[in-house]
Amino acid sequence: MATHAAATGSARREGRRRSEQALDLGLALLVFGLSVAMLAGISEDEPGKNLDATAVLLLALASLPLAARRRAPLGVFVVTAAASSVLVGLGYPPGPPIGAAVALFFVGLHPAETRTGLRVTATVVVGLFAAHVVGVAIGHEGEFPLVGPMLGVILWGGAWVAGDRVRMRRERIAELEERLRRAEQEAERERRLAAAEERTRIARDLHDSAGHAINVILVQAGAARLLSDRDPARARAALATIEEVARETVGEIDRLVRVLREDGSDDDAVDPPVGLAGLTTLVERARAGGLDVTVDYRGERPPLEPAVDQAAYRILQEALTNAAQHGEGPAKVEIAFDAAALSLTVANPLAGGPAGTPGLGLAGMRERAVLLGGTFFAGPSDGGFAVRVRLPLKAKVES
Repeated sequence: MATHAAATGSARREGRRRSEQALDLGLALLVFGLSVAMLAGISEDEPGKNLDATAVLLLALASLPLAARRRAPLGVFVVTAAASSVLVGLGYPPGPPIGAAVALFFVGLHPAETRTGLRVTATVVVGLFAAHVVGVAIGHEGEFPLVGPMLGVILWGGAWVAGDRVRMRRERIAELEERLRRAEQEAERERRLAAAEERTRIARDLHDSAGHAINVILVQAGAARLLSDRDPARARAALATIEEVARETVGEIDRLVRVLREDGSDDDAVDPPVGLAGLTTLVERARAGGLDVTVDYRGERPPLEPAVDQAAYRILQEALTNAAQHGEGPAKVEIAFDAAALSLTVANPLAGGPAGTPGLGLAGMRERAVLLGGTFFAGPSDGGFAVRVRLPLKAKVES
């Protein structure tokens, strides 16, 4: 396949090169025909030599080299201008040096191909124009016509300026196209980064939701097994809780996984994760699992950014899951608001005292806090274990 693509690209380049050569040859022939026609018309109205083989040869030298104008634009100009100077120096009627003017246009259009500096190019142009003027004076035996040289100044100067302006316009267009291409690449890169960050967030949510649900199901399943004989009513309540938690978790996992599919479309939108508004359900679920939880609010709750609201919920969810798995005794949740930040604290005694081992979700909680520009602490506190998090109300997402 690579060989075929390379062959196709080579064929296209060869076709483009041949088209350019044909176009340049056609331009050269057009200028040659126009020059012959103009000199023939001038010969009938003005004194001087008539159109003959020598004139045709010089006109050919003054126009046909344009076929090579892409390879050596300055060299083509030198040949065409010199031939025009010889033509008028031999006494043929002076006319507009069309071939040299067209060659000069391409000198201005392709300065890189001249392989010379601007001063050298200007010196060559001025010198050849002076040679052309001298040729006019020699060919007319001292009778120096002003119209021809003035027309030459206008024609040559206009051709060079026009070529330079076209070149500058092309360069500006090329620069704008390059900027647009870079902007598109940067936008695509940002889109990919955003998609990767979203997938990472979804993976964290999936871990937190599944871990919390499995912990509740584990506790309730154990309670149902122990109470199945002596307290069937409580056993059935535990089983109902298992069913409810499992159903909710399966639905949330389904919504999250839908976005992670490679073939997901825009219609596969994921519902935003719950925020602190879902804390009541979270606490009730923890209590149903046997964890005594108290919640203390401090301060007036301001509107929260979605990222902060969702991170706070997930941190509390993971902290309560760890408290149920590794703690012993009641868990105390404190949620405090001030003018700049939201503070969360979850504390409870450890099953093994201060030397106990906390859960494995601390890294995820720390990451959530740091990504929003907040702070995180987790460790022994007052003979137990505490998680303290401070999240800015205006999230400052870390890159």
